[in-house]
Amino acid sequence: MPQVTFIEPAGSEQAVDVPEGWTLMQAAVGAGVEGIEAECGGSCACATCHVYVDEAFRNRLPAPAENELAMLANVVAERRPTSRLSCQIKMTATLEGLRLRMPDAQS
Repeated sequence: MPQVTFIEPAGSEQAVDVPEGWTLMQAAVGAGVEGIEAECGGSCACATCHVYVDEAFRNRLPAPAENELAMLANVVAERRPTSRLSCQIKMTATLEGLRLRMPDAQS
């Protein structure tokens, strides 16, 4: 099973095994990762699962859809070129070793 490392706002790291096909938001919530609120439950209707994707993996992800870009315009923390919503990233084997940093605030 592929593994992702979530870096929580305080800096602690949590490695999580993620079944292929699950969203990274589902994995974070299921593992109790600090810093993912996921208020809308993954329907891309809020921006409370905002993450910063490790630059080395940025080009392995599909481009964000228009609805994700619209939600990213509402993030509370700094929006960066690597900002994504974790509810819109599905785990695949090619994402093995991905590192995601949580912003300091979600809402």
